[in-house]
Amino acid sequence: MRKDDCFYLGKIAKKFSFKGEVLIYLDTDEPEMYEDLESVFVEFNKNLVPFFIENGQLHKGDFLKVRFEDVDSEEEADKLIGCEVYLPLTMLPKLEGNKFYYHEVIGFDVIDQRLGNIGKIVAINDSAAQPLFEIDKDGIEILVPMIDDFIVEVNRTNKSITLNTPEGLVDLYLG
Repeated sequence: MRKDDCFYLGKIAKKFSFKGEVLIYLDTDEPEMYEDLESVFVEFNKNLVPFFIENGQLHKGDFLKVRFEDVDSEEEADKLIGCEVYLPLTMLPKLEGNKFYYHEVIGFDVIDQRLGNIGKIVAINDSAAQPLFEIDKDGIEILVPMIDDFIVEVNRTNKSITLNTPEGLVDLYLG
């Protein structure tokens, strides 16, 4: 399994018992969706390694207490602390309407209601307080804040997003 085919679920935060159980911090708004997992991919030495779950249950809201098959001691659990945990993209629930996962809109055309096609989404910059669409228009980088009020339509069939941006925002880059 390649990391590109997976999404980040969380990180193995700490040991839970002397029998090898660990707590996985779930980086999600809906931890209950991941309570009955059969397996996860753990990033170990830059490789994704499948780990099968004997049992798992939610613990204090954002944590999943897990007992992995073949991890039976504190020493074995110690090796996993701090490792990132991934699941295949196919396990993400489908979003509809104008809700989308960042990875799914990469490559979409951006149609501005006023200016027409303003380029393709090449990345989502979520390092700032407000995530930004990074749009490439013939080598010019256009940054548009990802604000619900700007997003008119997400068209998965045509691989396009229609935006209604305030006058001047996109013009600034194209002027």
